[in-house]
Amino acid sequence: MDDSGNGLRADTLVATVRGVLPSLTPAARTVARLILEDPATVARSTITELSAASGTSEATIVRTARLLGFAGYPQLRLALAAAAAQPDRLVPGDLAPDDPLSEVIQKVARAESEAINDTVAQLTSERLGLVVDAIAGARRVDAYGVGASGLVAGDVAQKLLRIGLSSHAFQDAHLALTSAVLLKEGDVAIGISTSGETPDVIEPLTRAGEAGATTVAITNNPRSSIAELAEHVLISAGRETEFRPGALASRISQLLVVDCVFVGVAQRTFDSSQEALTSTRRAVAEFTRRASPARRQP
Repeated sequence: MDDSGNGLRADTLVATVRGVLPSLTPAARTVARLILEDPATVARSTITELSAASGTSEATIVRTARLLGFAGYPQLRLALAAAAAQPDRLVPGDLAPDDPLSEVIQKVARAESEAINDTVAQLTSERLGLVVDAIAGARRVDAYGVGASGLVAGDVAQKLLRIGLSSHAFQDAHLALTSAVLLKEGDVAIGISTSGETPDVIEPLTRAGEAGATTVAITNNPRSSIAELAEHVLISAGRETEFRPGALASRISQLLVVDCVFVGVAQRTFDSSQEALTSTRRAVAEFTRRASPARRQP
C-alpha cells in the first residue's frame, strides 16, 4: 500500500501485478497483462479505451483495479503514471534468441537488479522481525522448496546450521511431509515457492502448521495459496522470462530475503552465533589443511 492506504506504491506496482497474476480471474488477468506489457500506455488510457484494447468490460477493469488494492481505475492510472516517471523500470527486457551476449549480460543484470530493488521495497522490518524472532527461538527449522526454490531452501538450512540452529532442507515431498508432521510448537517451517501454488511445498507447510509449528512463506504472490496458509509472509519479486520461467531473477530475490533473515537471526543470537561460526570455520579450515597434501599426491 502507499502512504494513503489507497493502492500499491508506484515503485512496487508492476512487480506486485506480476506476483498476483496467476491468482487473478481470466478477464482480470487480461487487464493485468496489458499493465505489465505497457504500463505507460495504460496510464494514458481512459477506461473506455482500455476496455476496447483489452476486450473486457469497464466493470472488469474496475474490479481489477480493486483487486490490486485501488479504490477504482482513476487511482490505478495515477499509480501507473507515477511508475512511468521511472522509464528505465518499464522498458521491456525479455531475452531474445538473437540477442548478442553483451546484451544478454545487460538484460540479466538488469532483471536481477530490479528484482532486488522491488523485493527491498516490499520487505518491511516489521514482517522480517516477526520471522527472525520465531527462528531465533526455534528448536528446529524446516525449509521446503522444489526446483530453483529448493536451492534456496538448501541455502536457508546451510546458513542456519552454520550458526548452530538445527535446520533441514527438503526438496522431496515425501521426506518433507515426514519431517513436517514431527514438528512441534516452537519449531518453524519455511515454504518457498515463486508462484505460491507448488503442491509439494504447500502440503508439508500445511501439515507443519497443523503440528503446531510457526509457518513462514517466501513467495512472489501475496494472494497465493501458500501466502494464505502461512502465519508470516515475506514477498520476493522477479519477472519470468521465456528462457528461464520463474527461476532467474526470482531466485536472486528469494536469496536476498533469506540473507536478511539470516543476518537478523545472527544478530538476535549474537554470542552463540559467533561461537558457532568460529567452530564451524575452524573445522572446515582444519579439514582443508589436512586434506590438501593428500590431494596433491599422484
